[in-house]
Amino acid sequence: MKEIEALQHIDIISYKHDGELHRVWRNVDKIYEDKELLILINNEVDVIDGDGRKWKTREPAVCYFFKKYWFNVICMIRQESIYYYCNLSSPYVVDMEGIKYIDYDLDIKVFPDGITKELDRDEYDFNIKYLHYSDNIKHIIDKNMKILLEKIEKKEDPFNKNAVMHWYNEFLKKNS
Repeated sequence: MKEIEALQHIDIISYKHDGELHRVWRNVDKIYEDKELLILINNEVDVIDGDGRKWKTREPAVCYFFKKYWFNVICMIRQESIYYYCNLSSPYVVDMEGIKYIDYDLDIKVFPDGITKELDRDEYDFNIKYLHYSDNIKHIIDKNMKILLEKIEKKEDPFNKNAVMHWYNEFLKKNS
């Protein structure tokens, strides 16, 4: 594992399948990167939705982005509990503007007690037709949903408190 020496700021930029801007998180801290994984920390960062609405994140979160999986995981730290918000999405790419990915609508929320809840199935079903998701994309999303649910069930990283808190504590050390 190679931790970043000093915190580096980067924007997270998500798009919809048709290239429309979905959301931007401004000046998120990059804490770790290797050829398969990027870990970022956001803590009260500015967020701009595609429709121009602006807001701030409320709690710190450890964000996992993967090169080989079609999902990313936002681990929201709330008091002594961690809530996980998992976005089915394309693998990330990085360019001069920031880290970028395509959001494929489907989400899984994991509660501290391990209960999972699928979100936005209606949006996904609508966008299959409206944004013309190919059969290949639908297959990839289905396959990655199964991989994601298996990782959640097995409590593989990042779905365990120790992994998340390790990175958040590294962030606190570098930020002090």
